[in-house]
Amino acid sequence: MNFLFEKEKKITEKITKPDFSTTAGRELFALYLYAKFNQILEYDKQSETPIFKSINPDFVPRFTKRLIHNPEKHFLIGISGESASGKTTICNTILSATERLNMPVEIMSADNYFKDISGLIKQHGSFDNLLASGYDVDSPDNFDLEQLYNDLDNLSRGHDVKIPEYLVNGTGIVVPQAILKRAKKIIVVEGMATLFGKAADLFDIKLYVDIDPDIQERWFIYRAQTSRNQNVENAKKQLAYVRQASKKYILPNKNKADIIINGASSLEYFTQIIDYIYNMTNNYS
Repeated sequence: MNFLFEKEKKITEKITKPDFSTTAGRELFALYLYAKFNQILEYDKQSETPIFKSINPDFVPRFTKRLIHNPEKHFLIGISGESASGKTTICNTILSATERLNMPVEIMSADNYFKDISGLIKQHGSFDNLLASGYDVDSPDNFDLEQLYNDLDNLSRGHDVKIPEYLVNGTGIVVPQAILKRAKKIIVVEGMATLFGKAADLFDIKLYVDIDPDIQERWFIYRAQTSRNQNVENAKKQLAYVRQASKKYILPNKNKADIIINGASSLEYFTQIIDYIYNMTNNYS
């Protein structure tokens, strides 16, 4: 992929900026993006650890049509996948790269739309005890999907929103309207709930992060120990539950994804792709 980036940097001729206010101008830009996207895919195949694992054949024509006929709508990108697949890490990489490039991107987590279960946790004594009782915490019924849909719909229309905050401290508390999210031109949302319910239909691009089970286990335990104050035994118990829940709720929605990417691919390589997309969409005379 480095060859592709270096080749693009050597191109001194800039393209004439399309007139985005016209259908013809947007059609020209869509064709340009389509050609560049295919170029990225071809070079990605030659990578030691490719990022792109599969592309839904309906994605490009659908995305192109949306770009041409509904340009005012803000872009929503949903990132789903199993726990410890690399979703949050990829979002942090996107945030770091786009801030450096001054791109209009907002990042948010769909995990904040968990319903408040603090009462249940108090009743059972702890979050682990609640799980041991058979409570299915990852069920779509335990997300406020209606609120998620409404907030995403407002963001896509250019309206700022205040989203809830789910406290990841074992209390199960949700603070309503706690986090301000700006309606920037691109909104990236990560979390398993991105493919649940009608909210999934709002996304212009749906990414699914695939991960090798051995890598997932290593990442899950590391995260449990370093940021969630769990020991290895509890982490492994929770991972077993998470994997069962994934089989019921996450993996069946995998076919909704437009693009399946490799969560273990190099983050440096992922950053290079973001840089390349930025450069090719700003190469105007």
